[in-house]
Amino acid sequence: MGCCGSTQKTRDWKPLEQRKCTDVPWLLLFILFNIGMLCICGFAIATGAASRLISGYDSYGNTCGQKNAKIPDIELSGLDHTSRKYVFFLEPCNIDLMRRKIKSVALCVSKCPKTELKSYEDLMKFSSANGSDLCTYDLKPDTYSSHPNRATKCPTLPVHPSASLPVFHRCMPVDISCYARFAEAFITFVSDNSVVHRVIAGVMTSKDIIMGLCLLALVLSLIMMVVIRYISMLLVWILTAVVVVGSIGGTGILWWLYVDQGKALKDTLPAHELEVAKDNQKALLVYAIAATVFTVILLLLMFFMRKRVALTIALFHVAGKVFTHLPLLALQPFWTFLTLMLFWVYWITVLLFLGTAGSPVKNNQTDLVEFRMDGPLQYMVWYHAVGLIWISEFILACQQMTVAGAVVTYYFTRDKSQMPFTPIVSSVLRLMRYHLGTVVKGAFIITLVEIPRLILTYIHSQLKGKENACARCMLKACICCLWCLEKCLTYLNMNAYTATAINSTNFCTSARDAFFILVENALRVAAINSVGDFVLFLGKVLIVSCTAFAGVLALNYQREYTVWVLPLIIVCVFAFLVAHCFLSIFEIVVDVLFLCFAIDTKYNDGSPGSEFYMDKSLMEFVENAKKATERYSKAEGDSREMKSMTGSTQA
Repeated sequence: MGCCGSTQKTRDWKPLEQRKCTDVPWLLLFILFNIGMLCICGFAIATGAASRLISGYDSYGNTCGQKNAKIPDIELSGLDHTSRKYVFFLEPCNIDLMRRKIKSVALCVSKCPKTELKSYEDLMKFSSANGSDLCTYDLKPDTYSSHPNRATKCPTLPVHPSASLPVFHRCMPVDISCYARFAEAFITFVSDNSVVHRVIAGVMTSKDIIMGLCLLALVLSLIMMVVIRYISMLLVWILTAVVVVGSIGGTGILWWLYVDQGKALKDTLPAHELEVAKDNQKALLVYAIAATVFTVILLLLMFFMRKRVALTIALFHVAGKVFTHLPLLALQPFWTFLTLMLFWVYWITVLLFLGTAGSPVKNNQTDLVEFRMDGPLQYMVWYHAVGLIWISEFILACQQMTVAGAVVTYYFTRDKSQMPFTPIVSSVLRLMRYHLGTVVKGAFIITLVEIPRLILTYIHSQLKGKENACARCMLKACICCLWCLEKCLTYLNMNAYTATAINSTNFCTSARDAFFILVENALRVAAINSVGDFVLFLGKVLIVSCTAFAGVLALNYQREYTVWVLPLIIVCVFAFLVAHCFLSIFEIVVDVLFLCFAIDTKYNDGSPGSEFYMDKSLMEFVENAKKATERYSKAEGDSREMKSMTGSTQA
């Protein structure tokens, strides 16, 4: 068991009945990390951040809806706001897009203005009728119209009608025109409020059709997962034809342009135009030669990999069978998405808590109060950010391990009728009992790569337009390298989870064993990842196209919808996301099947006592490959025999 070779020889590659826990120290570390996440949430709640977030607070450090203690050196603090339960902003439309906050003085009021207030007299009437003062606390209502500082201490006129947000007690304008500047920062074509109103009205009016089309995309994705095994061969031939015609046609066009440019040089041209034409001809020659080399290499690769493309088609066919035998696999995107949504809601809530945690500090520029965390406490936000990445990757890895466990059970069960009643549930139970530590470790490795990539991406966005070209190029190169490393590690992790599901080994051992298997089948891996990914991409395009076409027909039938652009964009984006989620599960199934197939063909030969586990479709591929090898060996033997006979005759 010391070296890799001896380990692989003695290992029996099939699902073990007696399993063992793997990577337990990593599970304990993950539990401690999550305890730290809960402590951050508890700290934010204990310091009053939760009450400040939900109830709101004014610009003087007072929490609305309760009695407040006096803050040293802060005027207008320590007020009794028991009857003032809502936060009112003097300038609610003054939004700071960079800091994602409203730049305005905030006050605690007892009621939000539900009608438009056009003058200071209207503010006085609203105050006397409702007992809700909309100017700062040091102004009395009867001085609103005459006070010299009313422009800064009272709201900007006119005061738009507002309503309190659910749960969060903030008075926010109900008129969409208030956010016109905010919308213009994201939608450049919005030049007047009429466009905003038409677009929003189109979305709201067509919400039923949007929901129906999203449901259609969901149904089409489910159908595609089952049907793709029947059309995979057609899609592969389409891919082959497109690549061959495109590469040969592009190369031919470049050579034609080169010859045509040479004919143009023979014509009488001015001196400066002649130099430009010569440079263009040289550039076209370089492009044509490069395209020719690329086309030749590509056609040779396709010629030598044509047999391995047949393996991709066979794997797609078996993957379709897997979904018919394990229909609960189709529900995996739902559970993963729901779990991620619940975690992200919790994470954002705690982040908002941290945004209002800390001690009150007076901002010397605005003379208003802000809550800031000083010292080591400010690093809790970074700890919380790492938790977002690690736990999100952990949830995605749990999905991969669950799918791998179910597919491994399907593959290595000779009699499909003897499978567990619910292989998915059995896989989940095995994951929770034995292999959570392995999933934690794999997610942590991805996190280690993703964090520096995100940091470099943030630095690049902050320094945009400030750094020189060399620094910009180096940053982009580092980001690209980290992205490629992340994708490679994600693929290796997926295969490591499959090896763990088979042999119940720890993460490092499983990753090593899976890596050796993949290296031995490098050309097959390349064929499956290139051809298979393109086939799945065509499937996504087909789903989006069908959904968009149905949307055009539906919106055309209902003539009252004035703006189609945004509803169709929403539908197409949702259709692509749904198709991506479901077909990514299909891709995971194909990858797991391939590793099982590679292991099966390496350690079994179909002889008695060493029978294959594979499906009939894969068996046909293996038999065809054997026949081709036998024909090649026979032809080579005949050739050698003919050469020996010729040599003896000459002698």
